Parts: sequence; structure tokens; C-alpha cells
Amino acid sequence: MRNAGKLTEGAILLAAFTVLLLITVYVPLIGSILNFVLPLPFMMFAAKNNIRFIVAFFIAAAIISFLAGSFIGLGLMLLYSVIGSVIGYLLQKNRSRTVILISSSLLFMAGLVIMYVVSASFFQLDIIHEFTQAYKESAEMSKELFRSMGQESQIEQVNKQTELLINTFQTLAPSLLIIGSIASVFVIQWICFPIIKRFGIKVQPWGSFRNLSLPRSLLWYYLIAIGIKILGHPAEGTYLYTAVLNALYILELFMVMQGLSLIFFIFHQRSVAKGLGVLVAILAFIIPPVHYIIMLLGITDLGFNFRKRFDQNG
Repeated sequence: MRNAGKLTEGAILLAAFTVLLLITVYVPLIGSILNFVLPLPFMMFAAKNNIRFIVAFFIAAAIISFLAGSFIGLGLMLLYSVIGSVIGYLLQKNRSRTVILISSSLLFMAGLVIMYVVSASFFQLDIIHEFTQAYKESAEMSKELFRSMGQESQIEQVNKQTELLINTFQTLAPSLLIIGSIASVFVIQWICFPIIKRFGIKVQPWGSFRNLSLPRSLLWYYLIAIGIKILGHPAEGTYLYTAVLNALYILELFMVMQGLSLIFFIFHQRSVAKGLGVLVAILAFIIPPVHYIIMLLGITDLGFNFRKRFDQNG
């Protein structure tokens, strides 16, 4: 009877996943949003079953996905099923939200890299190349418009901006992949976790953002990366240049997160409305001066434990 119940539960979840997959593949406009829900059936099944049943569910989903959506459906299934199964299994083991976010983000990132390699190697679909070509075509249209308006002087500026953006995108592709993976998994959890909690699956709550304290070693990594950039002067296009630039980009985001955490901590201590903290967080990613001020606060907090000093003085 117990196995029959698991089979019934698995069949229902497989049916739900198939519907979600079909909409994602054949209705792209809705699917671009709905794909964040694709891991949900795997989360729910993995959170309540052992490895043997999870593997069987995975194999059945792979077969159905290929029949329903060919290689595209199979690719989507492999990406989101692994994420959902790992998240569900970690929930079963009562792991923290931080561990779940980090583990699933790494898997999601690895899945995206594998999909990119496979699509570029076997299907001649290079997403990065397609993006650069589309942007070049857009730039050409802009130049033609300037020519028709007799503003030849603007064409050189368009060429410089196009070259700069393409080079920046290609250089920061690893950082964008990491940040995109973390953001995607965060959205997946933000959407799916309230649903699975309604089905009796226990989810550990997030800790307060104001208490976030990143490892102090990140500050040393940041200073080392700055030192290499300033003193080493790595040549543009080299591996060292790409590595240092990506490291700085990611570490600066960490510093900003630490700075925002400090702001939320101070606002909480002074009973300032939460809305003001949210406004500061939004401005930090929109207005460059605010961004760098918050980053400096994060560096100060990591280096001098400014939060503790403020707490003692408060």
C-alpha cells in the first residue's frame, strides 16, 4: 500500500511536470516565467522519498520529457530536475536555506555551462555569439540612421560604444553566469517554497538580512585583486585580466551586500522604517555614487567590525 501511494504521488507529479514542460516549450512567452516552477514536482517528490525512488522518478521524467519536447524538453528537464531533486533532498535532511542556495546555484551554473557547450558543439547555437551579432546589427541600424540624418560624427562614437560593450560582455561572462545562476535559484526558491510548505514540507526560514556577516577573508581577496590590477597591469584579453576583472566584479557585489546589511542593522537599531532601507538598496544598484558609498561601508564593516562598535556605542 505504501509503494502504491508513492506510485500514485509520483504519477501525479509527473503529470504536473509534463504540463508545465509543454507550456514552457511550446508557449515561450508564458514559459519564460513558468520555467521557474519546473523544479517544483521534483522538490516535492525528493523531499519525501529516498534516493532509489528519486532516481526512478528522474528516469521516468527524462523519458516523458524527450517524448513531449524532444531535445529541448530533455535539456530543460535535466537542468531543472537536478536542481529540484537536490533542493528537495536537502530539505528532507533539514539543511539551512544558505546551504541549499549555494549548492543548487553551483549545480544550476554547471548545468548552464553544459547546455551551452552542447548547444554550441552539436546544434551550432552559440548564445554569446548570437547576442554579439544581434547587438552589432542594432549598432549598424543606428549608424545608418545617423548617416541619413547627416550626423557622421556620431558614427565613430557608436563604434566605440559597440566595441566596449561587446568586450565587456565577453570578459564578464563568467561573473554574469555566476550572478545569473544565484538569482535564478533564488527566484525558484522564492516561488516554490511557499507552495511546498502548504503540502507539509518543512522549510528552514532565512536569517535576518541585517545580521548577515560575510567572511573577512573576502576583504583580503578583494584587496589582492585590486593590487594585481593596479600593480600588475594585466594586458586586456589575457586570462589574468579576465580572472581579475571577474573577481573584482563579484567581490564588489559582496561588499555592497555587506554594506546594505550594515545599513539595515543600523536602521533596525534606530527603529527606522524598513521602507527606507529598501529604498537605499534600490538606489545602490541604480545610482553609482550610492553604490560606491554602500560598498565602502561594507569594506569598513568587514575590516573594522564597524557593526559591533556601533552596537556598543548605541
